[in-house]
Amino acid sequence: MAVEVQEIYTDTPHKRLIQHAVKILEKGGVIVYPTDTIYGLAVDVLNKSGVERILKIKQESKHKLMSLIFPDLSNIGDWVYIPTSVFRVMKRVLPGKYTFILQASKEVPKSILQQKRKTLGIRVPDNEISRRLVEELGRPILSTSVPKGADDFFTDPMEIASRFKHDIDLILDAGLMPNIPSTIVDFSVDPPEIIREGAGDIDALLS
Repeated sequence: MAVEVQEIYTDTPHKRLIQHAVKILEKGGVIVYPTDTIYGLAVDVLNKSGVERILKIKQESKHKLMSLIFPDLSNIGDWVYIPTSVFRVMKRVLPGKYTFILQASKEVPKSILQQKRKTLGIRVPDNEISRRLVEELGRPILSTSVPKGADDFFTDPMEIASRFKHDIDLILDAGLMPNIPSTIVDFSVDPPEIIREGAGDIDALLS
């Protein structure tokens, strides 16, 4: 069955489309959605079937970082350990174009952890669609970039539909997007390490 594609407005997403996407997530489906940087793949973090599907899609990709998407900072501490100094930085720059890598809490399913260090990426995108998806679901979504190449990402939802037509269930189409992913900072190590310089201003992390 071919993937379903639905046009969506970034600033004013229709509630019906958000609810439709969430129903798919709850059933173990995989969706593609726009963030404040690039298109992402997403599943319900607590749906084992969905998690297995997204991991399979990312198997051949060099970009395997999985992130939890939150609407704000309020419940992040239930999923990862956040030192006070790091929380101050997050409060200053989020929502925004950053991924924070932090140590996962003991409650996090082992299937989504990053290698042996047991870390997770944390994102609070400055994007209304992301926020409403998570709020409607009632818990974080597990998200990652749509794999394309070594240093490249899909910008056209129609290309995504063609490439992954049998692997994903729904694309929320917000049109063409830039090819600049989030800035990734690893705060699970001391001193923190810039893993990828992307759309988020690095100087803002240090100010």
